Amino acid sequence: MLAAAALGAATLLTAAADGTAAHKPAAWADLRRQPPIAGDIRAGQAKSTVCAACHGPQGLAIAPNFPNLAGQSATYLYVQLKTFKGGQRNDPVMSGQAATLGDTDMRNLAAYYASLPAKPAGQAEPASRGGRLFLDGDPARGIPPCQACHGPTGHGPLAYPGDAPQPPWATFPRLHGLSTIYVTKALNDFRSGARGDTSNAQIMHGVAQTLDDADIQALSSYIATQ
Repeated sequence: MLAAAALGAATLLTAAADGTAAHKPAAWADLRRQPPIAGDIRAGQAKSTVCAACHGPQGLAIAPNFPNLAGQSATYLYVQLKTFKGGQRNDPVMSGQAATLGDTDMRNLAAYYASLPAKPAGQAEPASRGGRLFLDGDPARGIPPCQACHGPTGHGPLAYPGDAPQPPWATFPRLHGLSTIYVTKALNDFRSGARGDTSNAQIMHGVAQTLDDADIQALSSYIATQ
């Protein structure tokens, strides 16, 4: 009886250990040394049929809860697919889609969407509350200006020319023209810590903590009109 009990206890411990391993959190991803990526644009286009259902045939989202991909940095897009696949970022749809992609697929898709024309410029109002936060921040409240990382027009950081090593911020995204709904959700996810398993997300987690609901709404509205 004692031997049987011991065997049963060992089995339960092994099962518990296996369960823990199966639910092990994804490793934190440091994106600061991510090199620029390249891919086959035509192969990416051929692979993009499923993506078009949400992100549109030309990379412009069909609904405001999805991001525009057209004109986005290829390196940024690749990193997002990689973190969806690796579990550092989670989404009911994208996690499953990325799970089926190989590294070459992710590079090709990123290169394809980066090659597409971005959404045309809007008529953002720099004097609005969102404009002031985006361009100047609010030093008294510890809010940094968004343009410091995302550029004055939201087009993202400029890549270094040629084969020069890229700066640590080369994986920061283009914000220009993203919808109010999408940006609001992203900022709230950063503020709550729902997105926090990469070096970029850790930066945004700290920034979003300085924003209240009105700030997030103002910034989201401004970015959508850029």
